[in-house]
Amino acid sequence: MGRVIKLLVLLVIVGFLGLVGFAYLADLSPPQGDVTKPVVLDAGD
Repeated sequence: MGRVIKLLVLLVIVGFLGLVGFAYLADLSPPQGDVTKPVVLDAGD
């Protein structure tokens, strides 16, 4: 039973380190670009 707990703790630590590494190294910025959309003002009065 002790080996199972040690393995579980090890997997949690490795998973946390992987998540931290992904957050620092991955490019998580959204793509940027101009968006143009026509606007109709006072349409129908």
